[in-house]
Amino acid sequence: MSTPYEFATRSARLSDAERDRALELLRDGAAQGRLSHDTFLRRMELALVARRSDELAALTADLCSEGRWTKRLVGAVGRASEFTARLGRAWEAQRLPKLLLPEPGPLPLRIGRDPVCGLRLSHETVSRAHAELTLSGGVWLLRDLGSTNGTTVNGRRVTGTVVVRAGDLVSFGHMSFCLSAR
Repeated sequence: MSTPYEFATRSARLSDAERDRALELLRDGAAQGRLSHDTFLRRMELALVARRSDELAALTADLCSEGRWTKRLVGAVGRASEFTARLGRAWEAQRLPKLLLPEPGPLPLRIGRDPVCGLRLSHETVSRAHAELTLSGGVWLLRDLGSTNGTTVNGRRVTGTVVVRAGDLVSFGHMSFCLSAR
């Protein structure tokens, strides 16, 4: 039985979760190189003003083809890449010369090119007074002395004073060492 009044059916309002899922698909598509930068920006704009689910579906239809196995494969490749990077860092650490932590004394160990330094490193990237190593309260502290090419500990540049321990990788300019207790 039909009624003389026909009501247009509207699709339900988009939920935030639906919009977020579409935006995530667009971001992933751009990150994987499946969308150009311009296409990505245009689709993001359209996704933000979309009012219905079918509008979002049209924007992401070509990006939803990725299946469960593809995601697993991409994840496995990412983990393998991370492992090889860690392995490379470990290999490099084993090949670095060891720098023995000194016997504790009343004065800090000065490191640099200057002949008065306790540890003299004659390399053009090492400053005359590059850094100093001190034992304080049973903890070794390394301080950069305003060197030109910087001091790093485990790949991070030292600003101020940092705690170091045996096994840390330290660099003074381009001279790198692995700290050792003995």
